[in-house]
Amino acid sequence: MDRVAHPRPTRLRRTFARLTSAFATIALGATGLVALGGTAAGAAANLAQNPGFESGLSGWTCSAGSGSTVASPVHSGSAALKATPAGTDHARCAQTVAVKPNSSYTLSAWVQGSYVYLGASGTGTTDVSAWTPSAPGWQQLSTSFTTGAGTTSVTVYTHGWYGQPAYYADDISLAGPGGDPGDPVPGAPSGLRTGGATSSSIDLSWSPVTGATGYNVYRDGSKVQSVSGASATVTGLAASTSYQFQVTATNAAGESPRSSAVTGTTTAGGDGGDGTVPKHAVTGYWQNFNNGAAVQKLRDVQDQYDIIAVAFADATGTPGAVDFTLDPAVGYGSEQQFKDDIKAKQAAGKSVVISIGGQNGTVSINDSASANNFADSVYALMREYGFNGVDIDLENGLNATYMTQALRSLSAKAGSGLVITMAPQTIDMQSTSGAYFQTALNIKDILTVVNMQYYNSGSMLGCDGKVYSQGSVDFLTALACIQLEGGLSPSQVGLGLPASTRGAGSGYVSPTIVNNALDCLARGTNCGSFKPARTYPGLRGAMTWSTNWDATAGNAWSNAVGPKVHGLP
Repeated sequence: MDRVAHPRPTRLRRTFARLTSAFATIALGATGLVALGGTAAGAAANLAQNPGFESGLSGWTCSAGSGSTVASPVHSGSAALKATPAGTDHARCAQTVAVKPNSSYTLSAWVQGSYVYLGASGTGTTDVSAWTPSAPGWQQLSTSFTTGAGTTSVTVYTHGWYGQPAYYADDISLAGPGGDPGDPVPGAPSGLRTGGATSSSIDLSWSPVTGATGYNVYRDGSKVQSVSGASATVTGLAASTSYQFQVTATNAAGESPRSSAVTGTTTAGGDGGDGTVPKHAVTGYWQNFNNGAAVQKLRDVQDQYDIIAVAFADATGTPGAVDFTLDPAVGYGSEQQFKDDIKAKQAAGKSVVISIGGQNGTVSINDSASANNFADSVYALMREYGFNGVDIDLENGLNATYMTQALRSLSAKAGSGLVITMAPQTIDMQSTSGAYFQTALNIKDILTVVNMQYYNSGSMLGCDGKVYSQGSVDFLTALACIQLEGGLSPSQVGLGLPASTRGAGSGYVSPTIVNNALDCLARGTNCGSFKPARTYPGLRGAMTWSTNWDATAGNAWSNAVGPKVHGLP
């Protein structure tokens, strides 16, 4: 989100810079330049079990039965992994490995195929991954991480991508100090059953497993929750929607195979809202500055907007902390008038949140202290001004571990009515291994909506593995599909677009294109060449930058898109 009249076209350059950095990491791994603690990674023991798949898939679990072993092609030995993405499953093969806390590790693998990923999750710090868009021959991927203070196991994995052919992997290595495996890996849970259901949640329970210290809950193939007991409540679901669930048992030695699947269906509920935000909502950013767009007071914001994000709070000298200063340029005679406008909007059924970041905003949350400072300062602003919650619009990166900590701390202070929105760039939501996507999934039970910015982006991958250029229905629907099939509830997905050609450097589309994309996702109509495999009637809605640019153009965007959003099924 930009504070200048003609946004600098830097986001696309940052996109290529990030991709170039990723490729550089891959290239370093391919030339064997990755070191562990000052020594060559090859000097350390390989902690991965059956790393060359000479014993079939022993030690590995592949999603949806996607994995097998082959005798050719192989990088070394007599076998290699072949895993085939199908439908929305991207053929994830994983194994959990015992490690030591506060220790450094290097993960590498030889891969072949298109859009092949290698990663580690559950590190206790920042989960990592590396990938290659094309490896016609064997190519080495490599990445490294340091475990957290309480981390005794990590999950290493490979996966492909939607719509791509089979990929191959061989000679997977996790180099570093071995942990204590303790008890053997527990068996798969049995007796999984559904219990009570609401319009947004389903209760699950199962039989306890001997030797298990925890359980992972999977919804439609993706892990959504970890619990310590033999029951869970999965939240953030869409009303009148069926979901498939499985669970696994875990301990320090690893994760069990998945249980048999059960299906649960949410109830119709009332309006499908979450108490403060309607089932289908329009979000607009209100500018606390004058950059050539129409200067507004909050009371002037078009009534079609359900969530108004006040842009922006500013970083302070305290790490992680933010503050807000009303700009005299917007014309308020006093802060009390601004606060009164917030109350008036809330009395009309709107939510007003404080936005953190923007193109020029830099707020660093990279440890527990800064996470606490963030939560404390945002909560102080909520109490001072009456904000309903917070919007995360950090365009210079974030740390998933500590942003998650910060938002959960804020939730504990603010309670169940807290509204949390996000506005990541397209590059931030290309894969579930990205920090922004991880954060969204980590707080799924308290997250309101992710309004990804479908602009200033250039071309990006859709969920079918094809490349789409911004400015089309296909760009909106195929990229939204990644979030919808990557673990977010439809109610947590919105389409973020500029209100006019002056609102962004590139990527403006007419309200008709926005409305066609909404129809395609929610109803399966008015699609372009890409048509999702299923519809998402619970889709939350749309967002625009900004209410000021919308007003400059006679509110043409909100007058067209607002009724479409509010008329979704």
